[in-house]
Parts: sequence; structure tokens; C-alpha cells
Amino acid sequence: MGISLNPSTLLNGQGIDVSSLVQQILSQNSGQLTVWQNEQMTLQGQASDITVLNNDLSNLSTAVQALSDPLGALTAMTATSSDTGIVTATADTSATSGTHQIVVSNLATAGLVYTGYVSGGPDASFLPDGATTGEIDLQIGGSSGATQPITITPGSNDTLNSLASYINQQNWGVTASVVTDANGSRLALVSQTTGSAGALAITANDTNLAFQTPTGGTNASLTIDGIPYSSTTNTISGAISGVTLNLAGADANSPVQLSVGPDTTQATQAISNFVSAYNQVINDINQEFTVNAASNTEGPLGSDTALRSLQSSLMNDVTYAVSGNGGLVNLASLGISMNDDGTLTIGTAPDGQTLSQVLASNPSAFQNFFQNASSSGFANHFESDLNNLTDPTLGVLNVDLAQNKAQQTDLSNTISNFETQLSAEQQQLTNEYSQINASLQAYPLLLQQVTETLATMGSQSSGSTSASPTLTSGL
Repeated sequence: MGISLNPSTLLNGQGIDVSSLVQQILSQNSGQLTVWQNEQMTLQGQASDITVLNNDLSNLSTAVQALSDPLGALTAMTATSSDTGIVTATADTSATSGTHQIVVSNLATAGLVYTGYVSGGPDASFLPDGATTGEIDLQIGGSSGATQPITITPGSNDTLNSLASYINQQNWGVTASVVTDANGSRLALVSQTTGSAGALAITANDTNLAFQTPTGGTNASLTIDGIPYSSTTNTISGAISGVTLNLAGADANSPVQLSVGPDTTQATQAISNFVSAYNQVINDINQEFTVNAASNTEGPLGSDTALRSLQSSLMNDVTYAVSGNGGLVNLASLGISMNDDGTLTIGTAPDGQTLSQVLASNPSAFQNFFQNASSSGFANHFESDLNNLTDPTLGVLNVDLAQNKAQQTDLSNTISNFETQLSAEQQQLTNEYSQINASLQAYPLLLQQVTETLATMGSQSSGSTSASPTLTSGL
């Protein structure tokens, strides 16, 4: 495009618009700058999409690791009680599937002993009148337990409050407290340990305190599959391999059924998380290859060969199959089908079973499909490939992103250098055309001066004589 000037205004003293003229000249020289800037915007869009896909892959990797973890969701076991008011339970991965019958006759209890009401209140001395000392012997742990002699000293521990404080400082595994109600105050001693080890007894007492008959300090009594079992606590580990029982109540006439088996809830949720993460990656890849009807163009990464490679790798991973394994050889055999766009859907297996039912009917084959000792399961294979795909240095998208950033850096430097050159050229052109403009603006005055001079010369010529001038020799 040519430079536009208005000839009619050039010689009338208005001059030229220097800024506009310089911009017109520079715009012809800066066309390449626009090309580079558009390229930079394209690279930025590609980098943004690569980053999104990298995050998708990271989420997929986490979901696959949950399926390959030998201590993860697929190996999780659960224990279900028919009466949670009596027994609840948890199971670890070492538990064996099965059903057990449990009868709880009584719970493990903590030892308890307390006094009668004390006249005078919690701060009155309970020593007999005239007594200068006293002793209370507290036995902890039943008839074979240790006895702790408590020497009562006036002004030190001869009141309910001071005796409770004294006992709490001894670290005997006993908590002392003063209980006050409408009838007065009493001292209560409670063992911090349940079962026979926490049984309490007063074996000697020469004070005015009247201790009631001790209670508690008994072991839990139950049967597991008809076998008697005794426990000092209400939390029992080891009675059933891999299972921890929590006794909540006792009823000798109410057997409780405890079912131990695979935790289908955890397993199916882990698989659902995998399917969601996989579909997210595939959908985002498909979006790049989808042609926009309005612009007839693909996404920013539509021509990226790295993305094609990633798509191919993921399709190979998700169609991976094992041999034998009780018929559970691929995702389809578990009821997970592939859609036309490459995404997955959790449905029913060829025999009509749901995913949970497939797991419950053959838990070992189900687990073996995803993970096994030889690391040849579906999740083992997928995890290995994802480790390569997401490698910080060699991962296909990370290499792509590094190249993109290098191109952006080169373009930024080129654009910066070119803009510096344009700025210098702009300054030079502004100076040159400012001088031209000054001359054009001065033109009318110069023309007037010339016209006036010519007019004066014409007037002088018309008033002169025609006599010939006298020439002087030597001039």
C-alpha cells in the first residue's frame, strides 16, 4: 500500500502530519511483526492445551496407581456385622473371606470402687478424731495385683479433694475424682485399664471412709465360631486373622453373623475413578482433532504428531489383555466397554453381572487381572507406560512443551529485536519528516518574500532612463 499525502495542502503552510506519515511508512515495514505475533499466540495456545493434557495424564496416573497398589483398593477387605449394637469389625488385606458367628456374653469393664458420703464436704478431714495418721491400701489388678499403701497425713491428703489429687499424681493407672450430688460428696476410683488387670480392691483402711464393694475389672467373654474367648479389652485383634473386633454390647442370646470379604465399594470406586480420568484425557485429545465447522480448522494441537503418538499409546494400553485368568482377560470381560469415540463406559459383563458382582464372584481373578506378582496385570502394564509418558524429561508431552517454550523464547527475542529496530527507524523518520514539515510550513512566507522582491525589482526597472552607462577602464 502506498503512502497517502494530500497535494492540495502541501504548499499552503499546513505542512504534513508527521506522526501519521511515519506510522504509514512503518506499517509497511512491520507486517512481519504481525506474523510473528500471531505465531506466538498460536504457540501460547498450544502450550496451554499441552499443560491441560499433562494434568489429565497425571490424574490418570494416580487413578491407575490405585489399581496397581498391592495394598490399595482392589485388595481391601471389609467385615460386615449383622448387629452393630453388639459387634463391629474392620479387616485388613490379610483377612480371609468367610462368615463367623460371634456371641458376646459380657464386655470388658474397668475396675471401680467408691466411698459412702462424707459428712462435712469434700474439704473436711476424714481421719478419726484424735488420729494423727492413717492408711488406705489400694490393690490394682485383682488378687495377684500390686497393693499400693496410701499414708494419710493431716493437712496433706486427709480430705476427699486432696486425696483425689494425691492419687492422680501417682501414675498407678487409676483416676480419682470427687462426686458431689444432693446427698453429699464421695470419692470414686476408676481404673484406666479394662479387664482383670484393672480390677480394684481396698485391702486395708483405718480412716472414716467407708468403701463400697468394688465392681468391674472383668474380662470380655465371648465365643467365636463356638470357641470360648476372653479379652481384657473390648477391641480384639488376632482372634480372626486380619480382622479387628470392636465389642459394643453383650447379649448371650443374640449370635452375631460377621461376614468378611472383598470391599467391593472401594474397588468399584477406584475403577470408576480410573474410567473418569481416562475419559477426561481422551475427550481432551478428541477436542484437539475436532474440526470447527465455522472456521474449518482443528484445535491448536490438531497437527501435533506428539498428540497422535499419545492417543495411540493410550488406546494400546486400554485394550491390553491377559490370558486365561478365569475368563477375566480384558476390560470388556469385567463389563467395561469402549465407545466409538474411544471413551469407556461401566456396564455389565457378557454374563449380565455388574462390576461388583464380578468382583464378589471371583475376587482373586478380578485382582489378578489388574495386578499380580509378575507385574503383568492391566494396571501394572498401564502404570509402566504412564511412567514413560509422564517422565519430566522424556515424556512425550513434556518434550513437546519444552520445544514449544524454546520456540516462544526465540520468537520473543526476534520480536523484541525487531521492535527495537522499528523504534530507531521511527525516531529517524520522525526527525527527517519534521525537517521537511518545517520547510513546507515556511513555504508561503518564502513565496511571499520572493513575490515582493520580484515586484520591487519590476518597479525599479520601469523608472530607470535609457542612457547608456559610462564604463570605466579597468573595471
